[in-house]
Amino acid sequence: MYIIGIDLGGTNTDIGLLGDSGVVLARKNLKTGRYFDAQSLVNAMVEVITKLMFDNNIEKVSGIGIGVPCGNYYDGSIDDAANLNFRGKTPLKTMMEEQLNVPVVVTNDANAALYGEMIFGGAKGMEDVVMFTLGTGVGGAIATKGKILYGSDGFAGELGHSILFPNGRKCTCGNRGCLEAYASIRGIVQTCAEMLQQYPNNELARIPISELNPKTIADAAHNGNPVAIETYRRTGEWMGIAISNAVVFSSPQAIFITGGILKAGDLLIQPAKISFSKHKLYVYKNEIPILTSQLNENDAAILGAAALSNSKI
Repeated sequence: MYIIGIDLGGTNTDIGLLGDSGVVLARKNLKTGRYFDAQSLVNAMVEVITKLMFDNNIEKVSGIGIGVPCGNYYDGSIDDAANLNFRGKTPLKTMMEEQLNVPVVVTNDANAALYGEMIFGGAKGMEDVVMFTLGTGVGGAIATKGKILYGSDGFAGELGHSILFPNGRKCTCGNRGCLEAYASIRGIVQTCAEMLQQYPNNELARIPISELNPKTIADAAHNGNPVAIETYRRTGEWMGIAISNAVVFSSPQAIFITGGILKAGDLLIQPAKISFSKHKLYVYKNEIPILTSQLNENDAAILGAAALSNSKI
């Protein structure tokens, strides 16, 4: 039995072929930003899946799971994802099934990452968990009693669009002050750029804003750059507030954070822990650890999406 797991993100689309044990046997990456309409992206994914099967002498897969921003588990659609090039309601499940004649399950990418963590990673054995995914955007997912929380319309858990600062930065969703506007790739770069206006002689000011990214900022922070260190301290502070807000309505066993931005390590995590401890409501007396994913960041959503498509793995 073989399954396809897909992590469809705003920057990259990772497609993995999995066997019975949940091991990724082969994978392929597409640059999502190259596709400006849903049909072109679907055609490209179908082509990759077909090639992965051919190259591995596989005639049939039992299912396909897709984690995607604003993916709706109930109807298999993508609904106005802020970080994709196409808008409107896209019937992704139907479009894929029509071409491949294989059952397809669609869910939010953060939901897929959390499910992968619960089946294969550090949340194994936990039933009440919250996850934040930090990347092109900021995603969120909530599990309660061992099940992903979807809510009445399939869109529960959009924690990246909880509002930290009314009238704050404009977010891609159209609102202002969302967590995503501060803790995503774009948000971290903007925080650093705003600080560099106050410290124009800082060595990071020599880098064009178009070339500034969380990695260059993290590298500078590790080398003692005060602006870079403060950029991540502020980001961690804001993350701690968002985590404390999430705990109020979910009371989880643990908070997990995943995504490429986590490569900054303790530059982000330690301020987040301090901020969470400072802002956590006093009634939550039990330890609620903030943990990083134990899965490879490129595997979590693939594994979770595949697991959702077939509960046997």
